[in-house]
Amino acid sequence: MLSSPIQILRILRVAWILARFDALFLLKDAKLLPVIILIVSIWKKPVTKKRPGQRLAAALQELGPSFIKFGQAIATRPDLIGREVATDLSELQDRLPPFSAKKAREIIENELNQPIDELFKEFNDTPVAAASIAQVHFAITSNGDPVAVKVLRPNIELAFEKDLNFFLWLASLAEKTLPASRRLKPVDIVKTLAKSVRTEMDLRLEAAAASEFSRNMSEVEGFQVPRVHWTHTNRRVLTLQRMEGIRIDDIDGLIKKGQDPSKILTYAASAFFQQVFYYGFFHADLHPGNLLVNKNGEVVALDFGIMGRLNKETRLYLAQMLLGFLSRDYERVAEIHFEAGYVSDHESKGLFTQAIRAIGEPVMELPLQEISIARLLGHLFEVTREFNMETQPQLLLLQKSMLMAEGISRQLYPNENMWQLARPLIETWAKKNLGPAAQAQNIAQNVIKEAKRVPRIIEKAETIIEALEKDQKDQAQSSKNTRSIFGVSVFLFFGIIVTIGLLATLIALQLS
Repeated sequence: MLSSPIQILRILRVAWILARFDALFLLKDAKLLPVIILIVSIWKKPVTKKRPGQRLAAALQELGPSFIKFGQAIATRPDLIGREVATDLSELQDRLPPFSAKKAREIIENELNQPIDELFKEFNDTPVAAASIAQVHFAITSNGDPVAVKVLRPNIELAFEKDLNFFLWLASLAEKTLPASRRLKPVDIVKTLAKSVRTEMDLRLEAAAASEFSRNMSEVEGFQVPRVHWTHTNRRVLTLQRMEGIRIDDIDGLIKKGQDPSKILTYAASAFFQQVFYYGFFHADLHPGNLLVNKNGEVVALDFGIMGRLNKETRLYLAQMLLGFLSRDYERVAEIHFEAGYVSDHESKGLFTQAIRAIGEPVMELPLQEISIARLLGHLFEVTREFNMETQPQLLLLQKSMLMAEGISRQLYPNENMWQLARPLIETWAKKNLGPAAQAQNIAQNVIKEAKRVPRIIEKAETIIEALEKDQKDQAQSSKNTRSIFGVSVFLFFGIIVTIGLLATLIALQLS
């Protein structure tokens, strides 16, 4: 990590750029280094009458790739920056000018250890997309397969590492000087961002994510994932099957091709449910540029650099919470938070239920097609500050994905709501995973897990006995110790027998 003087100079540069775009409110609201902010405010020259979030987005775009990623990350935190700013930042585009085709070819040849003419029959020097971390070229392999080749930007790792260290330094400073910020876990948020970015910069990991995602979704109707060409993939190069189609937000283009937006929405909603609840592995960058509709009307996913994971406990919590809100059972929603340990038992359940109702009712009173579960989750993050609910990092990417998915669904078919389409699927999944059979299975699994500990208990008992035997100091004391050893041995022996008996009984009850 760089020294503090260098970091302070970087703060001055960042603050100066924020001032140019009239976006210093981000630092002012955080009460971060007020003296520095006061200094750079001298040069503050508002350049636009746009909303604060739009001005901040423009400033982050000016600051570069790492700050764009940072902006996309904090767009999921309306509790930190407010709903309006979060909404504006969610539209922050990750686009940069492309680097040269000559450099792209050089990187491909170095990574794959072959001349590019042997790897590809054709290679299009004009990239079809260029973002902060990589750009994409169309090509045709030597076997005649149309592919999309993703190539990392030169020296991108060093540039990101420098900025991520800066973010971590700022987050650590905030936690030390602003006690109220600790609940929001700024250091953990930066570490999550850093992990996500570092994953994106090893394209083998993206290839593995694409492969896993493809396997998971292979049986889902109306949803396609491109195949990985492993022979043409390495750390800085990823080659995927080229997928043709129309952007999912090009409604006029879809209709002209005879596609049914309502059917596409049904496919998309079902696929999103499958990703989140059934597999707990979901696409976390669902902007329209990453979703196509092919000639068969199927949804095609692209770009697997940002993926999210949810363990089963979190998925169960989420399913119950969604169903609770959709049915307006706010007491149940509150209970779920206490059961999951997200809210301390020391807090008032009655007051928390009242707070849940206060954010749920205004949303659920809207017409069905306007209900946004993603925004509801955002409101929930805001309210939890009063009840000392710690930030759940695993839900941040999901909330962002929900927001994007809902935006796409409204463009596709404004009169439908994706959550109403997915509700029967969620209810079926929740019933299957929360019903008596599922609970019995969980108990049986826990019993088997405890049974595996028995040999370790026996081994520990033998160790205790051996230790007692070694402590014998004289013959007289030896007799006394022998009785103690015998007593401990008998106690442990019967304890083990009772434990095994209980485990066997529980297993028998589950199997009956």
